[in-house]
Amino acid sequence: MIHETDDFYRSLTDKVIELSKQVAAYIEKESIDFSLEAVETKSKNDFVSYVDQEAERLLVRTLALILPEAGFVTEEGTAHDNGEDYLWIIDPLDGTTNFIHTSTPYAISIALTYKQEPVVGVIHEITRKEIFYAWKGSKAYLNGSEIHVSTTDKLPEALIVSGRPHHYQDRYPELLNSVDYFLKNTHGLRLSGSAASDLAYVACGRYDGRYEFNLKPWDIAAGVLIIQQAGGKVSDFNGENNYFTNGSVLASNSRIFEEFKNVIGELFDE
Repeated sequence: MIHETDDFYRSLTDKVIELSKQVAAYIEKESIDFSLEAVETKSKNDFVSYVDQEAERLLVRTLALILPEAGFVTEEGTAHDNGEDYLWIIDPLDGTTNFIHTSTPYAISIALTYKQEPVVGVIHEITRKEIFYAWKGSKAYLNGSEIHVSTTDKLPEALIVSGRPHHYQDRYPELLNSVDYFLKNTHGLRLSGSAASDLAYVACGRYDGRYEFNLKPWDIAAGVLIIQQAGGKVSDFNGENNYFTNGSVLASNSRIFEEFKNVIGELFDE
């Protein structure tokens, strides 16, 4: 079934926002007495807990009712796709390392794609109770107020954010070179530990740009749409739109995008 209307996507977004509030309440409740003993290690520096798993089950259960014809791409493997045109792409707890260390930020990220195009995006940053969202054809919003990317027009005046990817060792020299470059040639470099939150912060102008490699679709799908609807630009490190397949992403406002992309292209050999 093809829906493809702005009103339909807006209605879906409203439902996803309400669902994100319910799941955020569960995560907040569990954070009070959470113990590191409940953490499992998927791989080096990649953790999961019963909170991630239960949050994902809660999301999948309701999203399947909201749009029964959609498949799923999920971090914890609770549900799967069978080639559906519509796909829910969800990360139930982006920033798990922050969560287990009682640090911030961490977020729920929910996107809906239609034939690989993001059409709904919701990022609920739990610790600040901030919900960023957009749908196809809309503006971008934070808790009901319209947001825009920053107006910084020179990379040396930008505040950049990145992350330490899983399996970062594969490209460790390039990663270190990029850290060195942005520390020396911008207003600063941040590593917050939550890709979804960072992309939301680019959308509302707190950061001017973000880059990272070895990301998964659930890390970035919602953020891609929200940034684009907030007036920003997103690409992979090659300047193309293959971020869901190759895992590299750079995002910024439109004023510094070309300069940012050129620097990333020099720092990373794609």
